[in-house]
Amino acid sequence: MKLIEKDVVIIGAGLTGLSIAYYLKKAGKRVLIIECNDRVGGVINSVTENGFTYELGPSTGVLSTTEIVELFAELNGKCSLVTANKQKAGKRYIWKNKQWEALPTGLWAAIKTPLFSLSDKFRILAEPIRPKGGYPDESIAELVVRRLGKSYLDYAVDPFISGVYAGDPHQLITRFALPKLYALENEFGGFIRGTIAKHKGMKMKNHKNAHKVTREVFSVEGGLKNFTASLAAEIGSENIILNNKELNVESEKNGYHISCSNEVSIHSSVLVSTVGAYDLPALFPFISRNLMCNIENTTYAPVIHVTVGYNQWKGVRLDGFGGLIPSKEKPKVLGVLFPSAIFAERTPKGGALLSVFLGGINHRNYMELSDSEIEIMVKNELELTMHAVGEPDLVRIHRYTHAIAQYDIKSELRLKSIKAIEEQFHGLILAGSIRDGIGMADRVKQAKTIVDQLLNNSNLFVN
Repeated sequence: MKLIEKDVVIIGAGLTGLSIAYYLKKAGKRVLIIECNDRVGGVINSVTENGFTYELGPSTGVLSTTEIVELFAELNGKCSLVTANKQKAGKRYIWKNKQWEALPTGLWAAIKTPLFSLSDKFRILAEPIRPKGGYPDESIAELVVRRLGKSYLDYAVDPFISGVYAGDPHQLITRFALPKLYALENEFGGFIRGTIAKHKGMKMKNHKNAHKVTREVFSVEGGLKNFTASLAAEIGSENIILNNKELNVESEKNGYHISCSNEVSIHSSVLVSTVGAYDLPALFPFISRNLMCNIENTTYAPVIHVTVGYNQWKGVRLDGFGGLIPSKEKPKVLGVLFPSAIFAERTPKGGALLSVFLGGINHRNYMELSDSEIEIMVKNELELTMHAVGEPDLVRIHRYTHAIAQYDIKSELRLKSIKAIEEQFHGLILAGSIRDGIGMADRVKQAKTIVDQLLNNSNLFVN
């Protein structure tokens, strides 16, 4: 069996793993990625078919950190960043009383909107002087009702959580799931006070790319697959092992020994895992069950993503990012996004591309439905909510059993166990969406942070 020496081995070729490998190779480290599938990108994948370009995984990202802004700048010429039509991307719709209502973005719109009750509109005036909560594990639902009122939970936060986490705001813990929102109250005393203070602080930042953190919605020309493909190209195919179905990892005194199914044996000073919590026990049998069980029991929301394309669109005007359906409205789908409205050249001329999401934490049973049952449900919902006319020209159904890690009450033990494992096993890093957030910008930020920590620890690497 051939033995290879590497500085860092990364398990998983999703965005996190590719970003870590990219930064490490750039720093001159000998790096190797091992992936079980026959392609890179993880859940990120794009398809062009019959004039439609659509995503199988995440539909968009947000330019919300300096790290992802800088990474796209470095990849300029390798992949082309595309930002969404700003006017349309800023329009979000919420379904209430059998019609779409625009989510307000300004004071006058917030006063006029039928989404929130009159009492809650007055209640928000006192939000800046409302006292802080005293319970650190307060759920998102509890925090929002306490500070803003129930109608804001029902018709703003609940659909937002469904859209981002496919989760339940009553189960997600604010300080883990929405740490920035938690900080607004914890550090500044409230949402309004905190937002004003943060805005002033952003103006004073001197980071060279701080002004480029625009929070714009983005994609990549030709689809997000080209983002991960460009990272893989920079890393080099010789540094990526694909289609590795069996992996054996052993902890050694001076690093880690990894045996692959293609009869390749690797020794590495540092080992980084980006795989899901459900795969970790089998991957690292040398880690105690007491620690591993707190990670293994991570809750995941299952999601069914249905892509629907029309060569000629006859329905409601697609002039926004998309629409979300609150739990209170007893929806059969979580929401409908309008990718072709915010990105050009994703459909035939005059056509439309819709991304419909079903399932989530509160509708796990949908995963048991057949494709034909899901297709009928989606068509019926599009006729009701989008006034869609005629049969779609494209319907593609994608199921994800472990779509999105949930930052619920179990998160604290999970994070403590990750820290304990990394302290016990020198050079082992547990990364991915089990910590540090779930968005693409979160993944890149985590990768850059991990690499900076590794490079600042010279004792990790054995020459």
